[in-house]
Amino acid sequence: MSQQQDRAEARRAKLQAVQAEQERSTARRRNTTVTFAAVGAFLVIVAGAFVVTKATSGGGEAQSVQLVRSDSHRLQSAPGDKVTLVEFLDFECEACGAAFPVIEQLRKQYSGKVTFVARYFPIASHFNAERAARAVEAAAKQGKFEAMYQQMYQVQKQWAEKKVPADELFRSFARGLGLDMTAWEKAYNDPATLTRIEQDVADGKALGVEGTPTFFLNGQKLQPESTDDIKAAIDAALAG
Repeated sequence: MSQQQDRAEARRAKLQAVQAEQERSTARRRNTTVTFAAVGAFLVIVAGAFVVTKATSGGGEAQSVQLVRSDSHRLQSAPGDKVTLVEFLDFECEACGAAFPVIEQLRKQYSGKVTFVARYFPIASHFNAERAARAVEAAAKQGKFEAMYQQMYQVQKQWAEKKVPADELFRSFARGLGLDMTAWEKAYNDPATLTRIEQDVADGKALGVEGTPTFFLNGQKLQPESTDDIKAAIDAALAG
């Protein structure tokens, strides 16, 4: 092959690489947009309430599907919980990772005005999603839910979308937070921790959650396409 042909071949290879990167970049932007667009249309779950009750036979205690439970993790609370934003999330989900800085921004903007609640919804096809949720819940047992929640998203690219267990990495997160590792390890492997996560998933499915992230604002399932859409919904709820 001549040098001229070599150069032409090299140019073609470079062009193909550039085009491939452009396609990946476009896909990433599309996925970020889907962060908000894919969570479905506005749907009133319960007018002004957070509980949908299912009657049981006989005189026993009613079973209930709840948007917010007494043990749900509140990233921050506002007096009276007049406005509450609930997110069903998967720590391995790329769209949830894209939504994370948006939620952090909104938390700062609406501090003292809006209650933010995070609920687990690990997707079965995500190899380490359940492990990540167990790691966060184990940290929550020592009062470090928020710190571990943030850690998962801040370094999501280190462990997500890999078909190898991330247990040791998650242990390093726990050590870095100064947790009692014996207690954390016990909670991480405790079936009760998984049961706690599965309760969130069951509530989410009963409420119509099909993917992540899914947001509910004061009992309404949101379909935000931008941060401004969420702000507008929050502002309307605060004004109501």
